[in-house]
Amino acid sequence: MSPAHRSRLLTHITADLVVLTIRSGQLHVLVVERDNEPFAGQLALPGGFLRGDETLDRTAARELREETGMDPGSLHLEQVGVYSDPDRDPRVRRVITCSYLAIAPNLPVPTAGSDAREARWVTVARLLAPRARLAFDHKRILADAVERAREKLQFSTVATAFCDAEFTIGDLREVYEAVWGVELDRPNFHRKVTDADGFVVSTGRKRTSAGGRPASLYRAGDAETISPPMMRTPRARK
Repeated sequence: MSPAHRSRLLTHITADLVVLTIRSGQLHVLVVERDNEPFAGQLALPGGFLRGDETLDRTAARELREETGMDPGSLHLEQVGVYSDPDRDPRVRRVITCSYLAIAPNLPVPTAGSDAREARWVTVARLLAPRARLAFDHKRILADAVERAREKLQFSTVATAFCDAEFTIGDLREVYEAVWGVELDRPNFHRKVTDADGFVVSTGRKRTSAGGRPASLYRAGDAETISPPMMRTPRARK
């Protein structure tokens, strides 16, 4: 058997998940503490190997269901990139992974899978800090997926995927502020969102809060793109 043919036989494929949600006004990602080598005890993105006759999309959906308990069809899930560095996995076999971005509101406290000690939500800012470490090349995968989410917020209506079925404009603004890491002008943001055709639709209902004025409730509209786009501001959050 030639070395090239042997390498093909030893190549495995995985799907890794970057599951993002907003918790307490901050962007969080789901991570697990690995129970097995390599990188035992280190934080990693959840994911798993392609099984049997699965497609990669089905592998990602299965892993998402196992890690969050949610129906993959009820949230935003998309491929982000393929990572094929020969040395990305220190085991003998070569492992190529396809990363997926998943977005959902109010995800529950996760339950670790069979190959993890613990699963938990951690702020993206903490994991992308210069001294932070993740197993394998997961820090790069996380950074790429977060940048994809930031870009999509400019040109698509994906921000509503972070919100409940009904939300206020303030809830939506919190998504942009958390993902972009900026503070936005409230009146200007409200005008842009409500003027964008098909971005949000008024439900005619209001949410009351203690000591505050009732806020109008909206739902996601039918549009997939925003025109004009919501350009990211360079002004950092204080």
